[in-house]
Amino acid sequence: MIPIALIALLAVGFFFGRVELERISVPADTLVDLGFLPLRNSLLATWLTMAVLVVLGIIATARMTLVPRGLQNLVELVLEGFYGLVESVAGPDRARRFFPLVMTIFLFVLTSNWLGLVPGFGTIGFEKVEEGEHHLVPLLRAATTDLNTTFGLALVSVAMAQYFGVATLRLSYLGKFFTLHNFPIGTFVGLLELISEIAKIFSFSFRLFGNIFAGHVLLAVIVFLVPWVAALPFLGLELFVGLIQAFIFAMLTLVFLTMATIGHGEGHEEHAHAEAHGPAEQHARTTAHS
Repeated sequence: MIPIALIALLAVGFFFGRVELERISVPADTLVDLGFLPLRNSLLATWLTMAVLVVLGIIATARMTLVPRGLQNLVELVLEGFYGLVESVAGPDRARRFFPLVMTIFLFVLTSNWLGLVPGFGTIGFEKVEEGEHHLVPLLRAATTDLNTTFGLALVSVAMAQYFGVATLRLSYLGKFFTLHNFPIGTFVGLLELISEIAKIFSFSFRLFGNIFAGHVLLAVIVFLVPWVAALPFLGLELFVGLIQAFIFAMLTLVFLTMATIGHGEGHEEHAHAEAHGPAEQHARTTAHS
């Protein structure tokens, strides 16, 4: 049955005919140059993503009931499930602090990824002439296919990790970057820690940008070769990839936040505390039973 279905999809795709291959541009196109701020199609899509999330939030909480139904039930199910996951990774105390940031990043990246697959993104726009050639400038381009957006998200993620680290561990957190202990080895290790934090920004941003941008290029090529119905399996694949990339970005952010708020000797201190008090507690239990 599966081979027959694939042959049918290919036949229908060729029956409808091919479409023109879109112009593939790594940087986002400028729609209007405002002087102080160039309005790019990815920025317009970013505003649309935020508007969608705000509208969904308003609709979901407009008529809240004790027994949730409809959209409220779906939203509460997603939030409660994600909160449980955050709590299992970071612990109850840290979960309350980290959850708003991690969940916001997840919802923004997921909505942006999926909006980029909606018909009209990358195909509706106006023609522009450059060097004697006509090409389409799309009005909307998925925000996460712009390296500026993913770089900004990565910068927020890493910066908030440093903020929570300093807020939790105070000046001792900065000791892992700048220390004269065990000079020069300790100083060199601190320098490596600082470089690794900076490298996270670039690796984080390029990972998300590369995966989402490559997916959109793949869809454009597939639609050009075998358009319409034959491209539906690849569209489903990109929906899954968009979900996975949003989840990975949010989970890595959660891991960064958790690691930044754990002291260097915290695990060893807890283990030593358990060993020190273990015999005394055991003796107390034996005395109580006797």
